[in-house]
Amino acid sequence: MEYRSLGSTGLKVSRLCFGTLTMGPLQANLPLAEGVELLKYAVWQGVNFFDTAEIYGTYPYLRRLFRSYPGEELVVATKSYAVTAEEMSRSLEKARRELGRDRIDIFLLHEQESALTIRGHREALEFLVEAKQKGLVRAVGISTHKVAGVRGALEFPEIDVIHPLFNIRGLGILDGTLSDMTDVLEHAGASGKGIYLMKPLGGGNLLNETENALRFAFSRPFAASVAVGMQTRDEIDYSVRIASNLPVPETLKKRVSREKRALHIDEWCEGCGECSARCPQRALTPGKGGRIEVDRDKCILCGYCAAACPFFYIKVY
Repeated sequence: MEYRSLGSTGLKVSRLCFGTLTMGPLQANLPLAEGVELLKYAVWQGVNFFDTAEIYGTYPYLRRLFRSYPGEELVVATKSYAVTAEEMSRSLEKARRELGRDRIDIFLLHEQESALTIRGHREALEFLVEAKQKGLVRAVGISTHKVAGVRGALEFPEIDVIHPLFNIRGLGILDGTLSDMTDVLEHAGASGKGIYLMKPLGGGNLLNETENALRFAFSRPFAASVAVGMQTRDEIDYSVRIASNLPVPETLKKRVSREKRALHIDEWCEGCGECSARCPQRALTPGKGGRIEVDRDKCILCGYCAAACPFFYIKVY
């Protein structure tokens, strides 16, 4: 496993970051013991970087992992939607307590959209900067699905890390193209911001081109690391080989491709109908309350609906 410096943070992170969203209660909901063993297997494979968030519900898995490796330099990034200093104080203390860590390596403002929203979170940002000065946080940053979010982060020298959505098809970039996002990330990297990417498989919608999509993300020179959601040892083996620029054995490709997946519509779906209009299988229809429902007998996981969704509410896991 290769390790790179995350911008100017002083942190050395593995090229592969373990994204814990998909293993937790919001998605696969792996039993605690099973999830911890999966994380340990990733450490054994050289992974030292783990991404989580207050909303993911995966702190218990990581707490047990960290207790199992007290001497290891394992890096954790978490996120909070906190707006005020008081809210961020609670989020930081919750993370420290539930992760069993005196200091959080990277703390991000979750899903920032632009310089305007970052300014709207000024109290929370200033609290994190003070926490960094006190040694409670090592680096401060934002996560974003928008080009304007990355551009906005460049206006704030106190922001050390940017965690943007990025994939080979530009799926989920809410305000621009893949080219737009690439340009602004190249500028951010050159300015010293630490960058680690999210959604290289477009929320599971690029599983039909997994290898190309992952190799594309890992080959971006501005990215120190790429966060990938993994639920099995085979998926870890697969991702580790891609991150290390090694070939993937055909037998491993087949095992990973056979793992059962399904299309899921986020509960905050507004029922706009763009996805159902795009679906060639007629597998998506309005349900109770207008939210789109999936006919799993018809769905072939082609991913066309996700490209049509203006809010990136469609995932495959």
